[in-house]
Amino acid sequence: MAIQIYNSLTKKKEEFIPQTGKNVKMYCCGVTVYDKCHIGHARSLYIFDMIKRYLNLRGFNVYFVRNITDVDDKIINKAKELKSSSEEVAQRNIDGYYNDLKLLEVDKADCEPRATENIEAMVEYIKELIGKGYAYEVSGNVYYEVKKFKEYGKLSGQSIEHMLDAVRIETDINKKDPLDFALWKKSSDEDPGWNSPWGRGRPGWHIECSCMSMKHLNTQTLDIHAGGRDLIFPHHENEVAQSEALSGKPFARYWIHLGLLTIRAQKMAKSLGNFITVEDAVGKYSANVLKMFYISSHYASPIDFSEEKMADARKALGRFEVLILKAEELLKEKNVDPCEVEFVNNFKEKFFESMDDDFNSAKALGYLFEWTNETNKFFDRNKDDSDYYAIIASSVNQLKELFKNVFMITFAPGKEELTEEEQSLLKQRQEARLNKDYKKSDELRDLLKNKNIIVEDSKAGQTWRRL
Repeated sequence: MAIQIYNSLTKKKEEFIPQTGKNVKMYCCGVTVYDKCHIGHARSLYIFDMIKRYLNLRGFNVYFVRNITDVDDKIINKAKELKSSSEEVAQRNIDGYYNDLKLLEVDKADCEPRATENIEAMVEYIKELIGKGYAYEVSGNVYYEVKKFKEYGKLSGQSIEHMLDAVRIETDINKKDPLDFALWKKSSDEDPGWNSPWGRGRPGWHIECSCMSMKHLNTQTLDIHAGGRDLIFPHHENEVAQSEALSGKPFARYWIHLGLLTIRAQKMAKSLGNFITVEDAVGKYSANVLKMFYISSHYASPIDFSEEKMADARKALGRFEVLILKAEELLKEKNVDPCEVEFVNNFKEKFFESMDDDFNSAKALGYLFEWTNETNKFFDRNKDDSDYYAIIASSVNQLKELFKNVFMITFAPGKEELTEEEQSLLKQRQEARLNKDYKKSDELRDLLKNKNIIVEDSKAGQTWRRL
């Protein structure tokens, strides 16, 4: 089955066909480093890495670029607030960003260019736009003249009137038209700035992404441009306008947009007290639980974060952990050759069909649950099967491979450290079961549950996991 992608530009699903064979040039708007990364950023970092991994697994060769915006009004304002320099604020948060990637166990992109490392290329880009008649300079500022680009609005699908409503709060007497946006901003003596033909200044946000994506992917037409749904207008709309005016070619073949993350139906904001950093979320729930929460919804859907949903994600993860732990106990010190398993092949086929359909992780995850249920049934009912151990090993190993290779979830159930008291309670319960003292066994199970340890019994023996 060919991979289908919902293209935000055409507003429909399309077969994914890169420009050059199996080679894919993919770009994603990265973080603006004025503060710590939060769980909304984490969803973007994780999901687009997942998409890259899946495409690679399906035989494509993906080169992935994700930028870092390290010069911006937000960074400058944060530096003034902290009585620090913009460079110090940016570097501190870049260090934090890379630490967050490690905590999430998500890979860096193949290339992560910083805006400040590409100023010269941006200046040349702006000079070309001026030369082509799409931009103009006023008092050290350079603006893109939106109405010169006749297809403006084709990505967002918005009318000029609607777009004007969105920008009216941005009054600038230097602009020819309220919709015109800054390509170059004049810098004060105190703010970061670089020399240019228009005086000392810095690039606008939109030009950064257009320039860095084309430069570092070495193309004028990207195969995939990815980002959050909130970036469609004006950021991505402006990227299209300036890039296509410059090159005369389509800027991106496929646009993929991620749904927004809210917390109890509210936008995340420090002022509302619901701003959750990646560091805090991973510390409280674990990277695997956070990933399970993300893949439980389609990437394009909005998702609402709550304690209840994190508890559901923890329980869902636990269903896989229990099976894997049971299998590890059963297969301990056994040398088992892999074998073909019909139900495993069927579920793998359904998994790939789901992921091929616009990376539908939620549907694919549903088949992994069914796969797990089927393996549990075989585990308990087919002990006399001549291939009993081989089938369990094959099923569980392939399940683990998909989780690792696509969803970046690795399992080490039962490997968490136990306190001496917890070890003692588990040992007492095991002894009670052996002595057929089921009343004491149940009492100890409830006591362990109060300590957030779930104990389960099977033919392989007693297994446990943390909630």
